[in-house]
Amino acid sequence: MSAKRSDALLHKRENGYRSLSAEEKAAMNAYCEDYKTFLDKSRTEREAVRYTVQLAEARGYRPYHRGEALKPGDKIYRVNRDKAIMLAVMGSESLDKGVNIGAAHIDAPRLDLKPNPLIEDSEFALLKTHYYGGIRKYHWVSIPLSLRGVVVKRDGTKVDVVIGGEPGDPLLTIPDLLPHLADKQAKEPLWQAIKGEDLNILVGSEPYPDPDEKDAVKLMVLDILNQKYGMVEEDFLSAELCAVPAYPVADVGLDRSMIGSYGQDDRVCSFAALQGLFDAEETLKRTGVCMLVDKEEIGSVGISGMQSRAFEYFMEILCDGQGVKLSHCFAKSFCLSADVSNAFDPNFAETCDRRNNSMLNYGVSICKYTGSRGKGGASDASAEAMQHVRSTLDAAGVKWQIATLGKVDQGGGGTVAAYMANRNIVTVDAGVPVLCMHAPLEIVSKLDCYETMKACKAIYLA
Repeated sequence: MSAKRSDALLHKRENGYRSLSAEEKAAMNAYCEDYKTFLDKSRTEREAVRYTVQLAEARGYRPYHRGEALKPGDKIYRVNRDKAIMLAVMGSESLDKGVNIGAAHIDAPRLDLKPNPLIEDSEFALLKTHYYGGIRKYHWVSIPLSLRGVVVKRDGTKVDVVIGGEPGDPLLTIPDLLPHLADKQAKEPLWQAIKGEDLNILVGSEPYPDPDEKDAVKLMVLDILNQKYGMVEEDFLSAELCAVPAYPVADVGLDRSMIGSYGQDDRVCSFAALQGLFDAEETLKRTGVCMLVDKEEIGSVGISGMQSRAFEYFMEILCDGQGVKLSHCFAKSFCLSADVSNAFDPNFAETCDRRNNSMLNYGVSICKYTGSRGKGGASDASAEAMQHVRSTLDAAGVKWQIATLGKVDQGGGGTVAAYMANRNIVTVDAGVPVLCMHAPLEIVSKLDCYETMKACKAIYLA
């Protein structure tokens, strides 16, 4: 077969750096610096929402209230219970034509405190936890942790808690067993070596100075929390507190081509969906909607998850303003479910179908289906939907690749795509390939981050 004929017929993938201009590389690096700031300021979903509002308002977005008149170019947002946010830029066309949606999630695996978390055992103060999302428990011992969240006290006062987030703050950790005494532990299966009930965070060892007090180490910790936040032990019952890795965001590699941080699944796609809307907002024909939601890691359930009807309510009040039926708007809409894929890792090559797996530096990965064992739980995008994404990204000069989530029967996972598709919205998954997904330190390529933002922008403009 001649070279010319092979060029015409064969599908070829290429490392994105091979065709990256100096101008594009500068734009990529500038974008990634903004993204790294977003990561630093978004260690929880509440923090992500607050920072998103700050970014949006700086660009002229305003909170939207039902019944307010809207015109093309108006930029609005609506916060859902401080843990999810919907933003929209009104297009020149009627909502009767549908909307273009970028949907991503801002929650990430972590350790939530139990309702009665604080205990004293052997003169140590410990916080008991329940892990949130799909973690590998052995990852979470002997690493620096930060305690973050919100406490609502008996009188309704809401207090934000951040411990371990600033230079000079104390760090928390979960002690691991020393190797000298770990013979039995070392023989256990990896997933059983550290048990969920053993993920207890060490928070103190100094007793309260009054010798007549019982549980004096626990009391000392409560006294510190009371002085700093006005808390008493009962306030844990109406709190959302979690432990997250305290690693700072950093470049990875001698070439600084990658970013390492906690929570990049899926804040890397959340920021891409957000920035893509910001960059497209001046020229939209169809209304652009950015959805940043909570609870994806536990099934997109609850009032702030993608299955919540909060999204319908937001879209309904927009449609009511134009006299458009919500169901008709949905039927004409398109959603890019922006979520990460697994990047091929040569250390674990046996888990992947190399020909169909995403690679670092090959651009945004488009995933026709997720799910597991027979595509269970997948929305499984149609050929027409895949062609729409393919042609849209090609026209915008976006570097892209096709991805599946590992070998058949190896495992699997899901995204918010199925819940958008259930609303009669054409939906395709696409996002950033990630190494070490769900680990306390996840790694992504700067090039893939940038190309995913460009993909989101292209979909909004389509």
